Amino acid sequence: MEVVKATELGNQETWAGLDAVAYTCNPSTLGGQGGWITRSRDRDHPGQHAVMSMTNSTEGPQGAVAIKLDLMSPPESAKKLENKDSTFLDESPSESPGSKRTTGITWFQALVHLVKGNMGTGILGLPLAVKNAGILMGPLSLLVMGFIACHCMHILVRCAQRFCKRLNKPFMDYGDTVMHGLEANPSAWLQNHAHWGRHIVSFFLIVTQLGFCCVYIVFLADNLKQVVEAVNSTTNNCHSNETMILTPTVDSRLYMLSFLPFLVLLVLIRNLRILTIFSMLANISMLVSLVIIIQYITQEIPDPSRLPLVASWKTYPLFFGTAIFSFESIGVVLPLENKMKDARHFPAILSLGISIITALYIGIGALGYLRFGDDIKASISLNLPNCWLYQSVKLLYVAGILCTYALQFYVPAEIIIPFAISRVPTRWALPLDLSIRIAMVCLTSVFMDFCPGVTDESREAIQAFAPVLLEVGLEAGPLPLSLRT
Repeated sequence: MEVVKATELGNQETWAGLDAVAYTCNPSTLGGQGGWITRSRDRDHPGQHAVMSMTNSTEGPQGAVAIKLDLMSPPESAKKLENKDSTFLDESPSESPGSKRTTGITWFQALVHLVKGNMGTGILGLPLAVKNAGILMGPLSLLVMGFIACHCMHILVRCAQRFCKRLNKPFMDYGDTVMHGLEANPSAWLQNHAHWGRHIVSFFLIVTQLGFCCVYIVFLADNLKQVVEAVNSTTNNCHSNETMILTPTVDSRLYMLSFLPFLVLLVLIRNLRILTIFSMLANISMLVSLVIIIQYITQEIPDPSRLPLVASWKTYPLFFGTAIFSFESIGVVLPLENKMKDARHFPAILSLGISIITALYIGIGALGYLRFGDDIKASISLNLPNCWLYQSVKLLYVAGILCTYALQFYVPAEIIIPFAISRVPTRWALPLDLSIRIAMVCLTSVFMDFCPGVTDESREAIQAFAPVLLEVGLEAGPLPLSLRT
């Protein structure tokens, strides 16, 4: 940075560089004998400013003046700027701007969110998915899909970090990553339409994550309704095989509305660090319910030789749909990476989290199919005995999914709300933020049951296939960026 006190520099002399000790020039170009020039950095004295003062010289043509450098301590503001510049210039090439932050989530909090982002309702349907693939092909396919999902997430994170370093930005979201990737593409057409890539990815993210939220609300209502309707026939004896007698209660729409106040309170939490508490509670409740399920299905595992190693190819797409739906965390990867105190540790956390989830998926899917065989139902919780111990699995999962809703909602909120509040005065920012959050959660609550023509069967089809198609499109979106170096 140069600070120049002069009326004009003129074109009579050319500056040789910041390291020159003396110059000769016409004093009129420097505003007279009182003119002075300072600069913020000197290689020989990095902590000082060089002040160039002028004195009349009897030697030299046309009354030239000599400029003498006097070293003096810089002002505090210049010191701050210099320290900031030196920190950036001395930064390791592997570090991107913003890789270290004074505030943010820790590695453990990021791991909790990542595991919670994956462990949703899809895991309960994995035993049926393994049935559609085969007792051998199913677990192997889950392993391959977990590896591919982890690889794609790493590509996404590397591309975002590379663009952050190249463009000197503190963080990069999905839309920014795709847009800058298309701008760096050799195709002129893609460069000219790079902003469309950002809009398309943002649209799919919003629809996908809000689709998950819709599924969660239906899951909450249906499971709570099942527990309430079976309460009269539920016993403490978990070894009896009595037929469950359901007592009809209120419509499931009313159950959905009953969850609405709790969901509104949850989505009003805008801090990802505070949401870690709810993600931890969700992880604990779901892990306890999975332990109860595993304890039951491992008691009496029949001979596995009766099960096909590879199922018919006609049912394999059903496996693929359920399995890809289970890997739900692609939407929360970059938000977590952007909020970490030290983003350099995120790739290792990502690998650890996906490894935990993949192992859990393979275990639940394979053991559930081994235990129940062809009798496995769409959700393994429906195969459990009608006693309070195993009914508590549904209640624990209801609590876990209720806490998970806020994390899945965080992604579309981070896309829509900043765009909206940037177009209003500052005093309206907070009211608009809260209004959008409440409107979005109400939209997800009423969509599945109050849209005309949506029957129970078509609603189940939407739950099973719509998020899958959106997720496949989302997984494929960032892949071309891996070609950039």
